[in-house]
Amino acid sequence: MAAKLATSQKTCQACLAHDNLREYSKLKRMGLFKSVGILGKRRDPRAANALNAVASHLLARRNAGQLDAVLALCDNAPEFQNLDIEFVEADELAARCDLAIVIGGDGTLLSAGRLLAPRQVPILGVNQGRLGFLVDVRPEDVEQVLDAVLRGESIREERVLLEARIHSRPDAAPLLAINDVVVRNLEAIRMLEFETWLGQETVGEWEFISQHRADGMIVSTPTGSTAYALSGGGPVMHPSLEAIALVPICPHTLSDRPIVVPASRPIRIVMHGDASGASVTCDGQINAPLAGGDCVEISRSPHRLLLLHPLKHSYFSLLRDKLHWGRAPAVASDRS
Repeated sequence: MAAKLATSQKTCQACLAHDNLREYSKLKRMGLFKSVGILGKRRDPRAANALNAVASHLLARRNAGQLDAVLALCDNAPEFQNLDIEFVEADELAARCDLAIVIGGDGTLLSAGRLLAPRQVPILGVNQGRLGFLVDVRPEDVEQVLDAVLRGESIREERVLLEARIHSRPDAAPLLAINDVVVRNLEAIRMLEFETWLGQETVGEWEFISQHRADGMIVSTPTGSTAYALSGGGPVMHPSLEAIALVPICPHTLSDRPIVVPASRPIRIVMHGDASGASVTCDGQINAPLAGGDCVEISRSPHRLLLLHPLKHSYFSLLRDKLHWGRAPAVASDRS
C-alpha cells in the first residue's frame, strides 16, 4: 500500500510539474516585460514601505536599460519617497503597462484587477493585507520573485470574471466582478423575495431554478468561492473551473442550498415585492440600487483576470495555510 501511495504521489507531482512548465514556457514565449505599473493600498505604512522597495528595485532595472518605464498611480504619489517614477492616472497606467505589481490585500487586488483585466495586463500580487488569497507573494520574497517574473519565470493563471446588467438600465455599462455579484438588502434587516433562472444553450430560453425568500443571493466565481460565498456555506471551487456558485444568504427555507452551474450559462435574479433598499454589489466595492421588478442578469465576462505566481505556487498549499486545514491547535494547553 505504501509503495502504491508513493507512486501515486510521484505521478501527481510529475503532472503538476508538467503543468507548471507548460505555463512557464508560455511566458517565455511572451518575451520580457518592458513597462511595469505599481498599484498599492493607500495610507498604509506597511504597504508604503513595500511600494518604495519595489519601486527602487524596478528603477534600478530601468536605469540599467532592462525596463523602458516604471509607472505608478497618481493616487499613490504620497506613499513614494522622492523616487523618479512616472505618475499617471488609472486608465493610462492600464493602457501602457504590460505587467502590474499590486501591493496590499485582496481588496486592493480586486480593485486593480477590474481596471487591468479588460487590458489583459498580468498581475503579481504582494501581500500586505490579512488573508491574501490573491496576493500570494510575501514582502520579504518580493525582490527575488520579481526578478524571476521579469525573466519570464512564473506561472500564468487565467480566472473567470462576471458581468452584471440591470435590465431597467439597458444603456448602463455592465458591472465587472472578480469575486462575486451579490444581491442583498443594504438598508434594513428584512428578507427579499426573488426568483432565479438559468439560461439555456438556445439563446433567449431560460430554465426556472427556484423562488427564494432570503437575505440575498451570492453569485460567485471560483476565485470568490473563498470569500463571502465561503462564509455563506458555499463550496470551495478550484480557480481553473468554468463554474459559478449560487449561494443563498440566510434563506428562510433551510433546504435552499448552494448550487454550482456552468459558467457558460447566464443567470437571472428577478426581484419581487417591495425591494426598497435592495442593491446589487460587485466584489463588495461597487453598488447599484434595485427596485421591485428589477431583473439582474449575470454572465461570464469575455475578460479574464491574469495572475502571475512563483514557480513553486500551489493552490492547495495556499488553502492549507489560509484556512488552517489539517492543523492542530497552536498550544494544546490552551484547551485546559
